[in-house]
Parts: sequence; C-alpha cells; structure tokens
Amino acid sequence: MATDTALSTLDALAVAQTTGELPPVGVTVPPPEEDVPSPLRHVGPEDLYAIAGSLVGSFALVWLVFSYVLPLSGVVGFVTCWYVAFLAMFAGVTACSHPRPVVVSRVMAAVIVGLAVLVGFALMTVVVYVVAHGLDAVRHLNFFTQSASAGLLTGTFAQGGIYNALVGSLIEVGIAIVIALPLGIGTAVFMTETRGWFVRVVRTVVEAMTAVPDLLAGLFIYVVFVLPFHGNYPWGHKNGIAVSLALAVAGTPIIARSAEVALRVVPGGLREAGLALGASHWQTVRRIVLPTGRPGLATALILAVARMIGESAPLLIVSGFTTFFNGNPLNGEPMISLPLYVYETLRSGEPAEITRGFGAAVVLLFIVFILFAATRVLARQRVRGR
Repeated sequence: MATDTALSTLDALAVAQTTGELPPVGVTVPPPEEDVPSPLRHVGPEDLYAIAGSLVGSFALVWLVFSYVLPLSGVVGFVTCWYVAFLAMFAGVTACSHPRPVVVSRVMAAVIVGLAVLVGFALMTVVVYVVAHGLDAVRHLNFFTQSASAGLLTGTFAQGGIYNALVGSLIEVGIAIVIALPLGIGTAVFMTETRGWFVRVVRTVVEAMTAVPDLLAGLFIYVVFVLPFHGNYPWGHKNGIAVSLALAVAGTPIIARSAEVALRVVPGGLREAGLALGASHWQTVRRIVLPTGRPGLATALILAVARMIGESAPLLIVSGFTTFFNGNPLNGEPMISLPLYVYETLRSGEPAEITRGFGAAVVLLFIVFILFAATRVLARQRVRGR
C-alpha cells in the first residue's frame, strides 16, 4: 500500500515537471517578488515631464481659444482658464500610467500648490508695492530719529520722520501687554485646570471675543473710560492709556486662546506626578505646567503683540492725531502710533506725506515679519522639545 502511494506521488511530480508547473530537478527557483505599492508622494522623471507637458499644452490650448476661437480677453481670465485646463490635462496624462488613487493625489496636490502660489503672489504684490512707494522715505536716517513735526507736508524727506509714532506704538503695546498677558494666561489656566459649567461659559466668551471686530474694543473703551469722565484727568481724554486699554481688550482673548492650546498639550502624567509628590494643584501648575508650556505661551504672546501693533480700528476712536512727540500716556494729550500715522498720512493728499505713510507701513511690515518669524522659531523648538 505504501509502495503504491509513493509511486503515484512520483508519477504526479513527473507530470508536473513535464507540463511546466514545477521546475526541473536541480534548478533553483528565485523567490517571488513582493508586491510593494508605490508611494503616492513619489515624483519621478516621468511625472515632471507630465507636469511640464501639461503646462505647455494647456497654455497653447487656452491661448488658441482666447486669440482665435472666442472673443475673450483679460489676464485674470486667461490665467484662470489656463489653470483649469492644466488640471484637466494633467489628470488625463497621469491616468495613462497610474491608478486612480495616484491620479486623485496628484491632482489635489496641484490644486493645493496652485492656491498656495496664488496666496504667495498676492502677499508679495502687497509687500513689493508698499516697499516701492515707501523706499524714498525709509532710506533717510532722520525718518527714524525725528518726529513728524520736524518736517513739512510738502518738504523734503531729509526732515521729519516717524519717531513719535514708533515710540508711541511701543509704549501703547507695552502697557497693553502688561494688562493682557496675566489676564490671558490666567484665563487659559482656568480653562485647562478646572471643570464645570462656568468653564464652558468662559471658553464660549473667549472664542466669541476672538471673532468680534476690534473696532468694538475701541468703542467699548470710549464709552466706558472716555465719555463718562467728561475730560477729567486722565480718563476723559483720547490719550495713550485709552489706546492701551483698547488694545488690551483686543489682545486678551488671543493670548487666552493660544495659551489654552499650549497648556492642553502638556502631558497629564506631569500633573499626576506633581500631585503624587505632595504638591498642591496651584504648585503643580506654577512649577510644572507653566514652565513646560513656556514656548507655547511665548508664541501666544508674540501673536498678540503682532496683532496689537498693527491695529488701527480701535485707534480711530480712542486716539487723537498729533505730529509732536508725547512719551507720557497719562498726560491727557494725544499719542500717535504707527497704524494711525499711516492712516492719516495716506489720506492727507500730499505726495510727500503719502510717501512717508508708505515708509511707516514698511517699518510696520518689518516689525510684524520679525514677530511672526520668532513665532515660527519658538513653535519649532516646542515640537523638538517633545
């Protein structure tokens, strides 16, 4: 019985080798290749050729339609039609050599890149326009060391500057930060470290205040701290302290919302370890939670400063315009800032003053750019620290 089974097995192997289902005896068969899916983000030379060919082909097609087929014109319309035709042509070319998921991924990547290029182009257009119109004023040193009262409306750029507006902005924003920073961080600690229905109410109010126009902050300060005092020192005037209060009202919800996000990412194990070692809840927050979230809190502060220093809407209500230097926010006299200086000079109608206004806008853009660059650096340090 065993002999018959062995013979039948040998006969089956011989038939399999004869028909090619099994390799001949003594021949080594390589292992089958693994089916590894190609990554969606991989871009090879053929994909670059597809992008270049789609760009050229869609441009030629749209140019032909605009020039000879349809009575169309305009740069914006041409670029829009070119972009749509590129997406359609790129999807068709990609579909010839890739499956559907890859086609969808490449087309969506092209859409996102196109939108990013559009936003970057709009931003660069604004920056280049402002710098080009304000370069004649910025290139003079007196523009940073003299007040506006030192120059005439129609005078040369060798006299007058933004010293009073620059110092006024620093003083007003500094006072606003002294008021808004403890309020914002305290609110964030309350929202992250406590529980209850009142926490939900506070969070709702903070989120609502971040969406409220900042003009209402200036109107609130004007109604509460300026009108009721009827010119009494120091509240009943449009002065620097009124501007600082308005900026603090506008900046507190920004600090609170950003600080809450920074404190929420602090691991809960650190809080539990502090409580397990016998520390109170307040000591745990002060000695563990806040130091751990310091980079995020610094980011919240910088974002608030960048928002405050560029605010102009509240200043139109609670700040008066002056060309003279005023370093005391409590003396009842107007204290000008950079945004208000830009607004007043651009609407003056005098070419020299308009150029000075663009120069002040260049300085304001540079300050905001430095602040946001510092925010990015702090954000990267926070990610690496984890």
